[in-house]
Amino acid sequence: MRSRRTFTVLSTVLAGLSLTAAATLAPAAATQAPAPAPALARAADTWTPRGEDYTDTVTLTDLAIPMSDGVILRGDLMVPAGPDGKAIDEKLPVVVTITAYNKTFQQYGGGLAGGDASYLVKRGYAQLTVDARGTGSSEGTWQAFAARENKDAGEVMTWAHEQSWSNGNTAMTGPSYMGISQIWAGSAQPPGLRALFPQVPGADVYRDVVASGGQLDVGFIPLWLGLVTGTGIIPPAVTASDPASGIGALLSHLGGALTFTTPLLLDAVLGQEPAYDGEFYEERSSINVVDKVNVPTFFVSGEYDLFQRGTPLLFENLQQRGVPTKMVIGPWDHLQGSSGADIDQAGYGELGELQLRWFDHYVKGMPDPTLDSDIAPLTYYEQGSGDWRTSQRWIGPQLQATSYRLSGSAITGAKNGGLTTGTPTAGTADVLPLPVAGLCTRSMNQWTAGLPNATGLASPCLENNALNDKAGVVFETEPVTTPVSIQGPINARLYVSSTSGDGMLSVAVEDVAPDGTVSRLTGGWQVISFRELDTSKSRYLDGKLIQPFHPFTRESKRKLLGGAVEPVDVEVFPTGAQIQKGHRLRLAVQSFDIPHLLPTLPDLLGSLTVMKIHTSAAYPSELTLPTIRPSASTAVSRIRR
Repeated sequence: MRSRRTFTVLSTVLAGLSLTAAATLAPAAATQAPAPAPALARAADTWTPRGEDYTDTVTLTDLAIPMSDGVILRGDLMVPAGPDGKAIDEKLPVVVTITAYNKTFQQYGGGLAGGDASYLVKRGYAQLTVDARGTGSSEGTWQAFAARENKDAGEVMTWAHEQSWSNGNTAMTGPSYMGISQIWAGSAQPPGLRALFPQVPGADVYRDVVASGGQLDVGFIPLWLGLVTGTGIIPPAVTASDPASGIGALLSHLGGALTFTTPLLLDAVLGQEPAYDGEFYEERSSINVVDKVNVPTFFVSGEYDLFQRGTPLLFENLQQRGVPTKMVIGPWDHLQGSSGADIDQAGYGELGELQLRWFDHYVKGMPDPTLDSDIAPLTYYEQGSGDWRTSQRWIGPQLQATSYRLSGSAITGAKNGGLTTGTPTAGTADVLPLPVAGLCTRSMNQWTAGLPNATGLASPCLENNALNDKAGVVFETEPVTTPVSIQGPINARLYVSSTSGDGMLSVAVEDVAPDGTVSRLTGGWQVISFRELDTSKSRYLDGKLIQPFHPFTRESKRKLLGGAVEPVDVEVFPTGAQIQKGHRLRLAVQSFDIPHLLPTLPDLLGSLTVMKIHTSAAYPSELTLPTIRPSASTAVSRIRR
């Protein structure tokens, strides 16, 4: 599979970087996700992909793309080739991908590239792959979506629109970093841009991935920064044809590692400004500019992806503003979602076919009268049932808020508390500081971008969360008599006290089968001292909080004092799932999620604490889910396997 090839390439790069994150992966190497859902038959017979217009392609390397500040970016242009093997002399629509992973290196990693570019090129498109500022063969210093780099995205698209080999119409593809770049480019509204196709893009840098819940991501972020830095210090390919540009680019890349990457990591670990939300992350979060994107956009998201939280927020923004948009959410981690190799399971065709259909209609202007009837606005995999569902909206009138109160006492590894829609029994549960929680769970794979899963080695940790649950306290329902279908973001409001006044609540929402198998559906995290709630940015359903928004600023940080009991709202990342008849809904709570999150050094001692969860009418701890209304069958439909 493409994800396995990607892992091989990544491993080669990481081996020379001596990354702490790479070492973290070592004990988890023998892990694998459950087998993907069986592929569906094509959902519609009204459209079939057209054949190739050309049988060969040719690539022109290291084209100079000047930016307004004088920095030269470099791009490789793939175009159709004629029978003589030379580039055809024809103006074509241009599909652009902006990457931070070195365009020369990226061609060997299918998952990083997000599919085979030649599929579209052989059907009459040109593909321009550009190294982002300070990476690959491009000049400048990389600073991870700083304002200047984000401006570059729009300028690259304008340049592509104006070239002699372009017919003036452009589009963009690519996953992850390349998907986020599409949002920045779209927000600039460059001339000629007609459509976007981002896979697993992030929206809010801080909340999506850097510091979920207020602790630092030490699984993915060091790994990612190391990957960009490592591919950036490979001698640029342009050095052979333009030594001055290549050597200059390499020196600027090395300077960026010393002046940006290393200080950023150190400052975050030491609890300096990068540990808090603020201007640094605001500048780099595409959610702040997505309301300027006005071109048709097709999103791909993953239920176990790094940007599980952010991609749906981008989709919702466009849909609410009437921009043509669709989203497919599958049972994929980051590498799986990036490769797009399993997107045909949703029933609409393979990745290249979907891109072709989207671009043929919106870029080439080809009629496609059944596009919207064939492909629903939202298609997602429903964990539990194994079905694919379609819906008009992510959060809409098809949903209702359903709250389950925590009931009674729970003891780590010994006694489970209850979840009830009735009157709760008073009790308490001590969450002990056990820094092994998270090691045997799907979270471990998710927050290392799916690298452990890419080894192809089996592990019960991705299929059964029962062992990990013994490192915390558990509350669960009786076996449900009617299936409970969940769609969207979740909130866990826990009334807590703490011996140190701080600590982190690591929450998992799970499905417990009759045989005792525990399937982790999704998770959330919240540092107690960051509990301040911004109600103006939080989301409610039927008057109940389903997606809390915490400021995560230095000013908002406040410990519990004197054994006080206060509510802490834990944002549990969105998902689609069904608790089937005879199964139990479970809420598991621990104090760590290793190797995903760790506190900053100043907060380390405060995290080694006993947190107490209180359950009673006076302390109504509860789990609130957006569930599909029984009467909403017309709003949400199921596609059987």
